[in-house]
Amino acid sequence: MVCESWKAKLDTYLDAELPEEEMHSFDAHVRSCPSCSADALARVQMKRAIHVAGRRYTPSAEFRKRMHQKIVAKPRRSFALGWTFAAAAVAVIVVGTLTSLYVGTRSGRDQVFSEIADLHVATLASSSPVDVISTDRHTVKPWFQGKIPFAFNLPELQNTEFSLLGGRMTYLEQTPGAHLIYDVRKHHISVFMFQERSLPAKLNESSPSPKQLTFNMETWTQGGLRYFVIGDASAADIDNLAKLFKAAS
Repeated sequence: MVCESWKAKLDTYLDAELPEEEMHSFDAHVRSCPSCSADALARVQMKRAIHVAGRRYTPSAEFRKRMHQKIVAKPRRSFALGWTFAAAAVAVIVVGTLTSLYVGTRSGRDQVFSEIADLHVATLASSSPVDVISTDRHTVKPWFQGKIPFAFNLPELQNTEFSLLGGRMTYLEQTPGAHLIYDVRKHHISVFMFQERSLPAKLNESSPSPKQLTFNMETWTQGGLRYFVIGDASAADIDNLAKLFKAAS
Protein backbone atom coordinates (compact mmCIF):
# COMPACT_ATOMS: atom_id res chain seq x y z
CA MET A 1 0.00 0.00 0.00
CA VAL A 2 1.32 3.43 -0.97
CA CYS A 3 1.12 5.89 1.96
CA GLU A 4 1.79 9.22 0.29
CA SER A 5 0.25 11.26 3.10
CA TRP A 6 2.48 9.52 5.66
CA LYS A 7 5.65 9.63 3.58
CA ALA A 8 5.23 13.35 2.97
CA LYS A 9 5.96 13.89 6.67
CA LEU A 10 8.41 11.01 7.15
CA ASP A 11 11.51 13.22 7.28
CA THR A 12 9.85 15.49 9.84
CA TYR A 13 8.96 12.41 11.88
CA LEU A 14 12.53 11.07 11.81
CA ASP A 15 13.81 14.50 12.90
CA ALA A 16 11.34 14.37 15.84
CA GLU A 17 9.75 17.67 14.83
CA LEU A 18 6.10 16.57 14.80
CA PRO A 19 3.67 17.26 17.67
CA GLU A 20 3.66 14.57 20.35
CA GLU A 21 0.28 13.07 19.36
CA GLU A 22 1.32 12.90 15.71
CA MET A 23 4.63 11.25 16.71
CA HIS A 24 2.73 8.49 18.50
CA SER A 25 0.49 7.99 15.44
CA PHE A 26 3.56 7.74 13.22
CA ASP A 27 5.19 5.24 15.61
CA ALA A 28 2.15 2.97 15.35
CA HIS A 29 1.91 3.34 11.57
CA VAL A 30 5.60 2.66 10.90
CA ARG A 31 5.42 -0.56 12.92
CA SER A 32 2.42 -1.82 10.91
CA CYS A 33 3.30 -0.62 7.38
CA PRO A 34 6.11 -2.52 5.58
CA SER A 35 6.47 0.21 2.93
CA CYS A 36 6.91 3.06 5.40
CA SER A 37 9.12 0.88 7.64
CA ALA A 38 11.53 0.20 4.78
CA ASP A 39 11.53 3.86 3.76
CA ALA A 40 12.16 4.98 7.35
CA LEU A 41 15.03 2.52 7.74
CA ALA A 42 16.67 3.72 4.51
CA ARG A 43 16.40 7.37 5.56
CA VAL A 44 17.75 6.71 9.06
CA GLN A 45 20.77 4.89 7.58
CA MET A 46 21.37 7.79 5.18
CA LYS A 47 21.05 10.26 8.07
CA ARG A 48 23.67 8.41 10.11
CA ALA A 49 26.02 8.22 7.10
CA ILE A 50 25.73 12.00 6.63
CA HIS A 51 26.50 12.57 10.34
CA VAL A 52 29.63 10.44 10.09
CA ALA A 53 30.76 12.17 6.89
CA GLY A 54 30.17 15.60 8.43
CA ARG A 55 32.40 14.85 11.41
CA ARG A 56 35.09 13.52 9.08
CA TYR A 57 35.64 16.93 7.45
CA THR A 58 35.57 19.26 10.48
CA PRO A 59 38.17 22.06 10.01
CA SER A 60 41.29 21.48 12.10
CA ALA A 61 42.86 24.00 14.47
CA GLU A 62 45.82 24.33 12.07
CA PHE A 63 43.46 25.20 9.20
CA ARG A 64 41.78 27.89 11.32
CA LYS A 65 45.21 29.29 12.23
CA ARG A 66 46.27 29.53 8.56
CA MET A 67 43.02 31.30 7.61
CA HIS A 68 43.50 33.75 10.48
CA GLN A 69 47.06 34.52 9.38
CA LYS A 70 45.91 35.17 5.81
CA ILE A 71 43.21 37.55 6.99
CA VAL A 72 45.41 39.66 9.28
CA ALA A 73 48.33 39.63 6.83
CA LYS A 74 46.45 41.56 4.11
CA PRO A 75 47.60 45.19 3.47
CA ARG A 76 45.62 47.81 5.33
CA ARG A 77 44.09 50.61 3.25
CA SER A 78 43.77 52.85 6.28
CA PHE A 79 44.03 52.67 10.02
CA ALA A 80 40.25 52.82 10.48
CA LEU A 81 39.59 50.23 7.77
CA GLY A 82 42.35 47.99 9.11
CA TRP A 83 40.91 48.22 12.60
CA THR A 84 37.49 47.24 11.21
CA PHE A 85 38.95 44.18 9.48
CA ALA A 86 40.88 43.22 12.62
CA ALA A 87 37.76 43.53 14.76
CA ALA A 88 35.80 41.46 12.26
CA ALA A 89 38.50 38.78 12.26
CA VAL A 90 38.49 38.63 16.05
CA ALA A 91 34.69 38.36 16.01
CA VAL A 92 34.88 35.49 13.52
CA ILE A 93 37.45 33.69 15.66
CA VAL A 94 35.40 34.17 18.85
CA VAL A 95 32.18 32.99 17.20
CA GLY A 96 34.00 30.07 15.61
CA THR A 97 35.52 29.07 18.93
CA LEU A 98 32.17 29.23 20.73
CA THR A 99 30.54 27.29 17.90
CA SER A 100 33.26 24.66 18.03
CA LEU A 101 32.81 24.29 21.78
CA TYR A 102 29.04 23.98 21.38
CA VAL A 103 29.28 21.51 18.51
CA GLY A 104 31.95 19.58 20.39
CA THR A 105 29.66 19.24 23.38
CA ARG A 106 26.80 18.09 21.17
CA SER A 107 28.98 15.61 19.31
CA GLY A 108 30.19 14.18 22.58
CA ARG A 109 26.80 13.86 24.26
CA ASP A 110 23.70 14.91 22.31
CA GLN A 111 25.09 13.34 19.14
CA VAL A 112 25.37 10.00 20.91
CA PHE A 113 21.81 10.32 22.25
CA SER A 114 20.58 11.14 18.75
CA GLU A 115 22.33 8.09 17.30
CA ILE A 116 20.85 5.88 20.03
CA ALA A 117 17.38 7.16 19.08
CA ASP A 118 18.15 6.48 15.41
CA LEU A 119 19.23 2.92 16.22
CA HIS A 120 16.03 2.37 18.19
CA VAL A 121 13.80 3.65 15.36
CA ALA A 122 15.73 1.83 12.64
CA THR A 123 15.53 -1.47 14.50
CA LEU A 124 11.78 -1.24 15.03
CA ALA A 125 11.33 -0.29 11.37
CA SER A 126 13.36 -3.28 10.20
CA SER A 127 11.66 -6.43 8.94
CA SER A 128 14.08 -8.42 11.16
CA PRO A 129 14.48 -6.39 14.36
CA VAL A 130 16.34 -9.13 16.27
CA ASP A 131 18.98 -11.71 15.33
CA VAL A 132 18.21 -14.03 18.23
CA ILE A 133 14.49 -14.46 18.94
CA SER A 134 13.73 -15.73 22.42
CA THR A 135 11.98 -14.77 25.62
CA ASP A 136 14.51 -16.79 27.61
CA ARG A 137 17.44 -14.74 28.95
CA HIS A 138 19.49 -17.95 29.20
CA THR A 139 19.20 -18.30 25.41
CA VAL A 140 19.74 -14.64 24.50
CA LYS A 141 22.75 -13.93 26.71
CA PRO A 142 24.97 -16.83 25.45
CA TRP A 143 24.23 -15.82 21.85
CA PHE A 144 26.38 -12.70 22.32
CA GLN A 145 29.46 -14.61 23.50
CA GLY A 146 32.30 -14.14 21.04
CA LYS A 147 30.38 -11.44 19.15
CA ILE A 148 31.02 -8.51 21.51
CA PRO A 149 34.10 -7.79 23.71
CA PHE A 150 32.30 -7.88 27.06
CA ALA A 151 29.86 -9.92 29.13
CA PHE A 152 26.66 -8.75 30.80
CA ASN A 153 23.78 -9.97 32.94
CA LEU A 154 20.09 -9.90 32.09
CA PRO A 155 17.42 -9.34 34.73
CA GLU A 156 14.85 -11.89 35.84
CA LEU A 157 11.44 -10.75 34.53
CA GLN A 158 9.21 -13.08 36.49
CA ASN A 159 6.37 -11.22 38.26
CA THR A 160 7.00 -8.11 36.13
CA GLU A 161 5.09 -6.65 33.17
CA PHE A 162 8.16 -6.81 30.92
CA SER A 163 8.88 -9.53 28.38
CA LEU A 164 12.08 -10.13 26.41
CA LEU A 165 11.66 -10.30 22.63
CA GLY A 166 15.26 -10.97 21.62
CA GLY A 167 18.54 -9.24 20.81
CA ARG A 168 21.01 -8.24 18.14
CA MET A 169 24.49 -6.84 17.69
CA THR A 170 24.76 -3.10 17.09
CA TYR A 171 27.40 -0.39 16.68
CA LEU A 172 27.78 3.09 18.15
CA GLU A 173 30.75 5.29 17.16
CA GLN A 174 32.20 2.13 15.52
CA THR A 175 32.00 0.37 18.91
CA PRO A 176 30.26 -3.03 19.01
CA GLY A 177 27.54 -3.52 21.58
CA ALA A 178 24.43 -5.44 22.55
CA HIS A 179 20.90 -4.34 21.68
CA LEU A 180 18.00 -6.01 23.50
CA ILE A 181 14.32 -5.41 22.88
CA TYR A 182 11.67 -5.64 25.57
CA ASP A 183 7.91 -5.30 25.45
CA VAL A 184 5.59 -3.75 28.03
CA ARG A 185 1.89 -3.18 27.30
CA LYS A 186 2.48 -3.17 23.51
CA HIS A 187 5.34 -0.65 23.82
CA HIS A 188 8.81 -1.66 22.67
CA ILE A 189 11.84 -0.63 24.72
CA SER A 190 15.45 -0.89 23.54
CA VAL A 191 18.31 -1.57 25.94
CA PHE A 192 21.79 -0.82 24.58
CA MET A 193 25.07 -1.79 26.23
CA PHE A 194 28.57 -0.66 25.22
CA GLN A 195 31.99 -0.51 26.83
CA GLU A 196 32.20 2.87 28.57
CA ARG A 197 35.86 3.44 27.67
CA SER A 198 35.07 3.26 23.95
CA LEU A 199 32.50 6.07 24.03
CA PRO A 200 33.05 9.87 24.05
CA ALA A 201 34.50 11.30 27.26
CA LYS A 202 31.46 13.55 27.69
CA LEU A 203 29.47 10.47 28.65
CA ASN A 204 31.79 9.56 31.50
CA GLU A 205 29.51 11.43 33.85
CA SER A 206 25.81 10.72 34.14
CA SER A 207 24.05 12.88 31.56
CA PRO A 208 20.30 13.55 31.28
CA SER A 209 18.67 12.84 27.95
CA PRO A 210 18.20 15.91 25.72
CA LYS A 211 14.77 17.53 25.79
CA GLN A 212 14.37 17.30 22.01
CA LEU A 213 14.14 13.50 22.08
CA THR A 214 10.58 12.23 21.59
CA PHE A 215 11.42 9.08 23.55
CA ASN A 216 11.93 8.57 27.25
CA MET A 217 15.48 7.48 28.02
CA GLU A 218 17.76 6.67 30.93
CA THR A 219 21.51 6.17 30.74
CA TRP A 220 24.10 5.20 33.34
CA THR A 221 27.45 3.48 33.70
CA GLN A 222 28.00 0.36 35.78
CA GLY A 223 30.74 -2.25 35.83
CA GLY A 224 32.60 -0.60 32.96
CA LEU A 225 29.53 -0.63 30.70
CA ARG A 226 27.35 2.22 29.48
CA TYR A 227 23.63 1.43 29.46
CA PHE A 228 20.89 3.16 27.45
CA VAL A 229 17.21 2.34 28.00
CA ILE A 230 14.98 4.09 25.44
CA GLY A 231 11.44 3.78 24.12
CA ASP A 232 8.01 5.35 23.76
CA ALA A 233 6.82 3.67 26.96
CA SER A 234 6.15 5.84 30.00
CA ALA A 235 9.01 7.30 31.98
CA ALA A 236 7.99 5.05 34.89
CA ASP A 237 8.33 1.92 32.72
CA ILE A 238 11.72 3.06 31.44
CA ASP A 239 12.83 3.68 35.02
CA ASN A 240 11.54 0.30 36.23
CA LEU A 241 13.36 -1.60 33.48
CA ALA A 242 16.53 0.38 34.21
CA LYS A 243 16.26 -0.59 37.89
CA LEU A 244 15.98 -4.27 36.93
CA PHE A 245 19.18 -4.02 34.90
CA LYS A 246 21.00 -2.17 37.67
CA ALA A 247 20.02 -4.87 40.14
CA ALA A 248 21.07 -7.67 37.76
CA SER A 249 24.48 -6.10 37.16
